Amino acid sequence: MIPSRSPSPVDKLALAVVHQPDRAIPAPAGAREESLRLLLQTAADSGVARVATKPDGDGERWLGQAWPFPSPFQVSVRTVPVSDGVDRVEARARRSLERLGLPRGDLLLVSSAGDLAGAEGRALWDRLLALKDRGLYRRIGFCATVEDGPALLARRFQPDVVQLRCNLLDQRAQHSGVLSELAALDVAVHASSVFADGLLFIGAEALPPEMHRHAPTLSRIRRRLAEARVDPMQATLAYAMGLPEVSAVVASIASAAELRAVVAAAHAPTPALDWASLQLEPATTAVAGPRRVSSAA
Repeated sequence: MIPSRSPSPVDKLALAVVHQPDRAIPAPAGAREESLRLLLQTAADSGVARVATKPDGDGERWLGQAWPFPSPFQVSVRTVPVSDGVDRVEARARRSLERLGLPRGDLLLVSSAGDLAGAEGRALWDRLLALKDRGLYRRIGFCATVEDGPALLARRFQPDVVQLRCNLLDQRAQHSGVLSELAALDVAVHASSVFADGLLFIGAEALPPEMHRHAPTLSRIRRRLAEARVDPMQATLAYAMGLPEVSAVVASIASAAELRAVVAAAHAPTPALDWASLQLEPATTAVAGPRRVSSAA
């Protein structure tokens, strides 16, 4: 009998591979494929069991050509916009599995909660249910922000998973009660945007224009972390992984070196911090209007 493995911090970690040139170093095709294989093998060796994908560009195809064999990963797939039509959404979800070289996926996510809130929302969800019933995907769900009213949508559609933007700088999902509401509905929560666009990793001069007003607060948060001798990556991961309602934390990674740094940060002792004091704005403020603190992983 094989002894059971002790729980590990990386059990919650999900890998979203970044293919964009601004993060991934441009390289010839052969070097890129080797780099991706190394990244995925490093993930497998580290115990990371989840990979999150998007139907953008050639990312799915590149992953399908680079999996370790046998692949140890549970893979999540996102839909294309319902504006393309529900037939197109279903066909593309099937095509994603082909491109990934997988007979079935673990999770199929509606890319935008707005697609479910629209006129075709029910028809779209019925297509996802049909794919689940046929065994092509084990679970279905949707991606959302706090502004989307994810708990209300969850009551209506009864998803298996909601992927929700949630991070140290934007704690509204926790403090507004959204995480608790989803947990009460027996919905698994995957936290995305956990690094908040890297805002804690860049200086004030490199902030995007819409974030300039937050420069003093970000400087104060970085100073508090430095005084506590806590690395920003360690703090951001510890916050998301410490949320009891969150079953997976989606981290965007561009290289094996980045992944090793993330895994090391995940294994670091949980720092004793006043988490609520490290958010950009009070998490109890109204969520009716858009506020760009994070983006999808």
